[in-house]
Amino acid sequence: MIPTELTISILTNNIQYPLFFGFTIMRAVVQRVSKASVTVDGIRISNIGMGLLILLGIEHEDAKADIEWLSRKIVNLRIFNDDGGIMNKSLLEIDGEAIVVSQFTLHASTKKGNRPSYLKAAKPEIAIPVYKEFVEQLQIDLGKKVGTGVFGADMKVELLNDGPVTIAIDTKNKE
Repeated sequence: MIPTELTISILTNNIQYPLFFGFTIMRAVVQRVSKASVTVDGIRISNIGMGLLILLGIEHEDAKADIEWLSRKIVNLRIFNDDGGIMNKSLLEIDGEAIVVSQFTLHASTKKGNRPSYLKAAKPEIAIPVYKEFVEQLQIDLGKKVGTGVFGADMKVELLNDGPVTIAIDTKNKE
């Protein structure tokens, strides 16, 4: 279970005051695809047709509300064409599929030098439960099984980007 808030108390004049700290962000790159697959060690472990490939970066700890918000946002994004060729349908409306691939490099900092820093990316003991909970939430919201990669593995991700349509979303800047 992922905590929804962190409480630390301070004692001042014998009165205890809770301090609440917001968690950091999840970052997703959502790509509309005609097809996508994930292969690990030469074995194809996930394969979809029309739908979304979701690259998910997790930074430290994310709140349950952020997981729910991001999942609902993704399944309801109107980025699939209607009969008139206008992006007006969601993944739910087209009965599309999804693959979620964990990608810590989405939290790369390139502020200093030429070698990216990944200090903001969550460590596996934090990121794995958040990743799994996001996948579970997406399956609930989509109403079907969602394909995944293997956390921490060297994955070969193949996709045919449809459009191309690629959208970056993060839970800190809910725009």
